[in-house]
Amino acid sequence: MPPPPRKATQTTKAATPRRFVFLLLDKFTMMNFAGAIEPLRLANHVAGEQIYNWVLCGEGTEKTCSNGATFKLDLGLDEMERDDTVLVCGGVDIQKTTTKGVIGWLRREARRGITIGGLCTGAHTLAKAGLLDGKKATIHWENQDGFAEEFEDVKLTKSVYVMDGNRWTTAGGISSIDLMLRIIAGDHGEDLANTVADQLIYSTIRTDQDTQRLSIPTRIGVRHPKLSQVIQMMEGNIEDPMSPADLAEEVGMSTRQLERLFRRYLNRSPKRYYMELRLQKARNLLMQTDMSVINVALACGFASPSHFSKCYRSHYNTTPYRERGTQGMPGIVPVRLSI
Repeated sequence: MPPPPRKATQTTKAATPRRFVFLLLDKFTMMNFAGAIEPLRLANHVAGEQIYNWVLCGEGTEKTCSNGATFKLDLGLDEMERDDTVLVCGGVDIQKTTTKGVIGWLRREARRGITIGGLCTGAHTLAKAGLLDGKKATIHWENQDGFAEEFEDVKLTKSVYVMDGNRWTTAGGISSIDLMLRIIAGDHGEDLANTVADQLIYSTIRTDQDTQRLSIPTRIGVRHPKLSQVIQMMEGNIEDPMSPADLAEEVGMSTRQLERLFRRYLNRSPKRYYMELRLQKARNLLMQTDMSVINVALACGFASPSHFSKCYRSHYNTTPYRERGTQGMPGIVPVRLSI
């Protein structure tokens, strides 16, 4: 982890620029990659000297990201320098793009003590290599359900980014910018980091204490404290759903009042809303993990596969078995849309 940010009016002259190695996986997302590399470029520009440099590495000679742009690689999976920082750029279909070659290379570099980070779904790759066991980490909110089920030894958070020792992870999207500004501040002072943020027109620098998702009131478009509290309890109790009566009691109202509250603001019953949350998590698990349909049903609070299948079909117009079978088929847009 970088030292605490120093106040500085100028950078400390660096004899050797700090090098970042971007490991590009197939279908990596452009946003998190650009959000990491552009602050480094701007830091060099603002400092008036080469304080950072970077190379692109990976399997093969080039990589195509999820939007179709192709990048030529500078290096293969070679042995890196001890002072390098490796950042794994993940994207869609991360289970397939995390190859045995990549896992083996990351483990080898980790044994040499190199700092390794995962951008967006790159956290999955680090976890698959065993590099996040016992450590705090984060990943894009859409991938959290599957990640939590598969990697129980990782202390998963909902933070924008996490720096736990020499293992770093980001939640995807523009969270890479926040991580890199933190690194620049630690290396060369807050003044430089703030100037880089100004160059990016980035007015609010987030920390590792900030969470990645919008607040419940913002998401549902309603500012009602008791409604938000009930939804928070629902989201936190998917495997063992609470009854409407228990939810109502927790917020000090009757079941009938709770019913009216949901009807008024969300145009559905508490039971229906809760079911949609559970089915949404079930779909994430079906698409992101190899869990059996039975285990997915149990993880989402369904007592039997038949009941789960009936509810799933009613909501999504397909069965859980067919949903899983659509992965990778032409013309089918997967739900693993990492940003």
